[in-house]
Amino acid sequence: MEIVLATTNQHKVEEIRAILADMPVEITSLRDYPEIPEIEEIGSTFAENASIKARTVSDATGKVALADDSGLEVDALGGLPGVLSNRYAGPGATDEQKYMLVVSRVRDLAQEQRTARFRCAVAIAVPEGDIFVVEGAVEGVITLEPRGDHGFGYDPIFYVPSLEHTMAELPPETKNEISHRGKALQAAKKVLAELVALSG
Repeated sequence: MEIVLATTNQHKVEEIRAILADMPVEITSLRDYPEIPEIEEIGSTFAENASIKARTVSDATGKVALADDSGLEVDALGGLPGVLSNRYAGPGATDEQKYMLVVSRVRDLAQEQRTARFRCAVAIAVPEGDIFVVEGAVEGVITLEPRGDHGFGYDPIFYVPSLEHTMAELPPETKNEISHRGKALQAAKKVLAELVALSG
């Protein structure tokens, strides 16, 4: 069964492929369907945005589509950047510009006031019309100095106290076990297993 990932982000594609490696599915992405235009994320929640992307891609390809929408919620910033995580520092901003903007806004706070979480919603849309949504989250603290060379996005400033490392310091296999996306995709695997069985 082919599953189209509703993203062109190669980091995300690699992460999802690694987590779904034991599933009997062929994974493609929007890089394989360049005719599909960029999808506007107009939802007010991660689940809404993931559903919009999955539905659009499934309708366009006639295949099962999987989309995730994820981001960073910083408690001291009222939950921002939230669904705006990718656009928080303006169009065309680099990952470093995005995470340093967050650091600049919490720099004067004590560590216990810099609590945050990564949240992820994964939506799976099937051509017949159903959409299944699962979610995952991981708690952490914003660190004032970026650390680590792995991962992408806000990973260098997201410190996981129980592991004493930022997300970007974790090897990919560890990150995939504990991350928000990893947790959501583990739940998604149960949905995919049922769809594979039905496609039999």
